[in-house]
Amino acid sequence: MKPRVLFVGRTRYRLPLPSWLERKWGALGSELDYRVLASAAGADVSSKGQFELIAPAPVADGALFYVRIPLRVRRAIRSFRPQAIVVEDPHTAALVMLGRFLAGGPRLPVIVEVHGNWRHSTRLYGSGGRRLLSPLVDWLSSYGVRNADSVRAVSRYTAHLVEEERRCPPDAVIAGYSDLSVFTAQPVEPLPEQPSALFVGVLERYKNVDGLVAAWRSVAARVPDARLVVVGKGPMLGEVKRLAEELRGRVDYVAELPPEGVARALDAATVLVLPSRHEGLGRVVIEAFARGRGVVASGAGGVLDLVDDGVEGLLVEPEDTAGLADALARVLSDRELAERLGSAASQRFAAWNQTAEEFALRMRNLVDAALH
Repeated sequence: MKPRVLFVGRTRYRLPLPSWLERKWGALGSELDYRVLASAAGADVSSKGQFELIAPAPVADGALFYVRIPLRVRRAIRSFRPQAIVVEDPHTAALVMLGRFLAGGPRLPVIVEVHGNWRHSTRLYGSGGRRLLSPLVDWLSSYGVRNADSVRAVSRYTAHLVEEERRCPPDAVIAGYSDLSVFTAQPVEPLPEQPSALFVGVLERYKNVDGLVAAWRSVAARVPDARLVVVGKGPMLGEVKRLAEELRGRVDYVAELPPEGVARALDAATVLVLPSRHEGLGRVVIEAFARGRGVVASGAGGVLDLVDDGVEGLLVEPEDTAGLADALARVLSDRELAERLGSAASQRFAAWNQTAEEFALRMRNLVDAALH
């Protein structure tokens, strides 16, 4: 029989699921009898079947989501009667453990996922006011990691964070699943004639968007025909728009692209740029590998799992704006180098490509181990 598992997290879902998420949850459904407790992507909540989505609040949505989690978990435990609970981050896990206590009954194993450095969640995300919550969130996260029945890391970097906190390695290292079929549907395209760098990601402080903006001013002066494309939304949008206004025709901004749109944007790029202050893994790097594009990135966190400096990309120290500008200018002005990095990236892709079925089986094994 398939074990019953409750998945809990802040991820926002819109129903019906897009096809790339359907593949993930369809594969998980072949291994697990699951329910999902998460956030709704919009006010039009259509919770049904295996998904219970919490409607966003008009104000303080994040805080209210977490305040409601213990009672929501208690209700889900009593109605669904799971055998295990998988939680997508450590601080939510601490609140799930409270909900488990309130539900009474047998002590269900809680499996905590670590996708990045939990200490950055209030310091490098959102508004500066979130920093006031750092002591509380740090305590909750530490409690969640230390008291979890099982821990899943997504990279060597996050595994190291877990080991530092628990004094023992995680129970499994399983990269997150991404449906990469749209990135492999067509043969790899040759590099574009115009040198172009592409950034894809949330416009948050942890992505070092401010560093990219400063570096691009230098690159634009040194490589006159170079172009930057920024894809993403977030609180750092103002800096990107000011750069686009300052360098008209040299910087393009796109708020959001579906996976097939990201694939086309990669085809139109010479190199992916990822200057993050930290990364749990860096899914967009794997997507770039699928399209045969090298990377200019900070050697931060999980990026070091993916990129060997000088092979699939050029790595610089986090916060090194001058180094980032130098690396971008070097790749964008040397087509032979860009092609060599792209070729190596294409070869490295296979090592990071997992099917939905492979991911689901790894998760099933993790759950089975926690239950025994």
